[in-house]
Amino acid sequence: MQNKASHIVMAEFEVRPECFAEFIALARRFSVECVESEPGCWQFDVVELATTPNGVLFYEAYDDVEAFQAHCRAPHLAAFKSAFKDLVVGEKPLRQGSRASAPIAD
Repeated sequence: MQNKASHIVMAEFEVRPECFAEFIALARRFSVECVESEPGCWQFDVVELATTPNGVLFYEAYDDVEAFQAHCRAPHLAAFKSAFKDLVVGEKPLRQGSRASAPIAD
């Protein structure tokens, strides 16, 4: 099955070392909730960065910009942001773009 996910978003966080496991657990639950409850969210990966100590990257794929905007308005995003704010040192600016190649069929 081929999806039409074309809008890619990457969010990157520096997590407090003592809160890393808690943040990862919270982020994994959030990523599952996004894919299961948002029709335009096709992929939401939580990546532990090997190149950045305590760095975590979210790799998200949406149908389009409108689907990402719907994600931004979702109540579970507000709840997630509230829950993680004390677990992170900082958050880098969001990176957004479009797929340069077609999605691979399953």
